[in-house]
Amino acid sequence: MYAAITRWRARYLDRYRAPLADVLLALTGALFVLYQGPTGVDGGTITLAVLCAALILLRRRRPVPVLLAATVVFVIVVVLGRPPDGMFIVAGILTYATALYSARRRHWFYAFVTWSALMLAGSVVYRTGWWNADQLTAFTIIFGGAAWGDSVRMRRAYLAEVTDRARRAEQTREEEARRRVMDERLRIARELHDVVAHHIAVISVHAGAADHVMRDEPHRVWPVLGHIRVAAGTVMKEIKSVVSVLRDPDEAASTEPAPGMERLGELLAELRAIGFRVRHEQHGEPRTLPAVVDLAAYRIAQEALTNAHRYGDGSATFRLEYTADTVRIDIVNRVTVPGGRHRDGSGFGLIGMRERASAAHGTIVAGPVAGGLFRVHAELPVDDRAINRLNAREAGNHPA
Repeated sequence: MYAAITRWRARYLDRYRAPLADVLLALTGALFVLYQGPTGVDGGTITLAVLCAALILLRRRRPVPVLLAATVVFVIVVVLGRPPDGMFIVAGILTYATALYSARRRHWFYAFVTWSALMLAGSVVYRTGWWNADQLTAFTIIFGGAAWGDSVRMRRAYLAEVTDRARRAEQTREEEARRRVMDERLRIARELHDVVAHHIAVISVHAGAADHVMRDEPHRVWPVLGHIRVAAGTVMKEIKSVVSVLRDPDEAASTEPAPGMERLGELLAELRAIGFRVRHEQHGEPRTLPAVVDLAAYRIAQEALTNAHRYGDGSATFRLEYTADTVRIDIVNRVTVPGGRHRDGSGFGLIGMRERASAAHGTIVAGPVAGGLFRVHAELPVDDRAINRLNAREAGNHPA
């Protein structure tokens, strides 16, 4: 039963609420004109009641012209004879509509014009007999209608503003949530690529070596398989740590620190173990770097060396420099794979390096140079002064 009433109300009552209210209000105003006055119901009173009903029905669309037309009609009624008291109630209804629906916020002026015109006409026709307690009631009704309409209008505007703010706040929260999800997806993808791609490359090289030594020197296959097992275990551990966080967001975070430049020796040892020749040069005194810079520097070095191993001739030059306010990474290798992603700089690894450098407020240049070489040069700041300097250099399009 309740559901049926709700559907009927939504289908009919809510749709036709405003027209029904207008008709009811017009009938009420006409009845006030007919039966609230010093004279009985006659032809003139009926005509006035019909005019008032019509004006009330038109008040929403053109509130100011309707009020001015009603003022002219009411002045004529005052001049022709004693007006019914219900006429002033209709005047109050129309000043209410003017304050509520008019685009111009001049409802007090319109109410004053209506009341002044009626009072002036009554004073001219009836002189001192016009001023009595009834005129004080007319003043209260006309200006009270304007005040009530203004109050309703302000309340509706306030509710609309609150609703709009709530909607925009909800939209902002949804956009922020989507942005955070995208950022987290990007971070996870970058971490998986940096870790998995490196170790898969190591596994691939060792698998190729195992295939070779098993034919010629079977006794040397066991160290190679050991390297494969270690690299595979590292990959599984990294993937498990990411998947566990995704499956259970309330799970306690891992206490293992994020990789940084202190693990650079392990990275170089892994690469040398698979036969990749790295000439490592370090300048400046090593220091403790900010966490974001430390992670970015390690991942950039890891990705650049992995790409050099994939697409190079088996060797690379790795120059690491600590200056007063930056850490610089410079990796150069000869490219031997024609048309590879390493050559044109369109792979996910290079994109990830640029994103990591940007997250650390640093700069990076990666691309082919003269002599068939490929160079990755990154400069990461360690304090605000260096950040401002690098930003100014980037804005001026100066080379890194």
